[in-house]
Amino acid sequence: MSIKKRYFGDKAFYKMALTVAVPMMIQNGITNFVSLLDNIMVGRVGTEQMSGIAIVNQLLLVFNLAIFGALSGVGIFGAQFFGCNNHKGVRQTFRMKLYIAVGIVVLGILVLLVGGEQLILLYLHGEDNAQALQATLVYGKQYLMVMLVGLAPFAVEEIYATTLRECGETRVPMVAGAVAVLVNLVLNYLLIFGNFGFPKLGVVGAAVATVISRYVQMIVVITWTHTHAKKMLFIVGAYRKLPIPGQLTLNIVKKGTPLLCNEILWAAGMAMLNQCYSLRGLEAVAALNISSTISNLFNVVFMSMGSCISIIVGQLLGAGKMEEAKDTDRKLIVFSVLSCFVLGGLMVALAPLFPRLYNTSDQVKELAVRLLWIAAGCMPIYAFVHASYFTLRSGGKTVITFFFDSVYLWCVNIPLAYVLSRFTGLPMAPLYLCCQLTDLIKCVIGFILVKKGVWLNNIVAGD
Repeated sequence: MSIKKRYFGDKAFYKMALTVAVPMMIQNGITNFVSLLDNIMVGRVGTEQMSGIAIVNQLLLVFNLAIFGALSGVGIFGAQFFGCNNHKGVRQTFRMKLYIAVGIVVLGILVLLVGGEQLILLYLHGEDNAQALQATLVYGKQYLMVMLVGLAPFAVEEIYATTLRECGETRVPMVAGAVAVLVNLVLNYLLIFGNFGFPKLGVVGAAVATVISRYVQMIVVITWTHTHAKKMLFIVGAYRKLPIPGQLTLNIVKKGTPLLCNEILWAAGMAMLNQCYSLRGLEAVAALNISSTISNLFNVVFMSMGSCISIIVGQLLGAGKMEEAKDTDRKLIVFSVLSCFVLGGLMVALAPLFPRLYNTSDQVKELAVRLLWIAAGCMPIYAFVHASYFTLRSGGKTVITFFFDSVYLWCVNIPLAYVLSRFTGLPMAPLYLCCQLTDLIKCVIGFILVKKGVWLNNIVAGD
């Protein structure tokens, strides 16, 4: 087989892949673009407000990824059930998602209500600017209290949206996301600055806008699903009988628990990494917030390609098409990595422009540009690691993904960041670069695991 045929598909292949991936790219792109605009709006108010929101969003990321991990663990079965036209199986995975999400929402609200202030304080360092640190804490607490109201609609929307995607319907979640971010953007403009007679609420306004947009997004997805029951057969009778077969529940728990633990530990690990970075002061927190928000706008391609791999390859595995799954996966990984070389170059060129939009110090802007350059250079690395992770996950190898992702983070990335941040005087940019380059080792591990084909499994045969 020639290199071209082995690593690159034909027009029909890319049309098929992009049909799944592009709606997710558009949805994530719009969401991240509006997040960027939101971030700029708050950044125009002040550094303390921006930093307070950034810290809280880092904490909320743990909750968001707990939901994502739990639903993804169940979704492995959903995609494979759909691949073999087992709509009853998809319905049962939908019910399982409901049970798990309720537990995570209740636990998340309790933890953030009781320990929110203490968690925010972990990110506030620097004795020479006590007033700014206190202001950041106050803004963070205000933002957090409102955002707690949005945890439930976020979880419900994700239950429906992930199931729709597993059934090949990626357009509706995209439309719902687009409507939500439009609502969020308009309300941010009105409520943060008090335009057109609305109250000037600052960070509280940003939180209110986000919460309302989440309810809108949830309503759109639920309404479409229940009004298109003939197309989405899983929803027919989904609430009529809530029990789930014991064997399926056991299988989901066995496969899904490592994935849930992985996402929680990964999100907690990222929070720990950022806590290490925060030891470089409030300027580092602000610069990292700017850099991360802008990077996320460019990262939508490889992030969406990972989900695309999970869906397409998962359906092929469920249908028992092992060789086709292997060939498709290889070509999708190549496409994702090569795309990120192009996007990384674009990000390098545009990096100096974005921080100028913020009302913050020149030191923060300069540091943000350097962090953006580092993130841009590492983007192809991120793409390969992300694609490898979703390849392993599509075949139900959740224990392997647990070690590949969160265990690696806690055993390699975090100890390195902890030592460098506390026992050296390494500036923020070199510190950040050292921690990001550890993913090169993950690339080697991912390559070996994917090439060996340990993920080529049909996990729903006989269910």
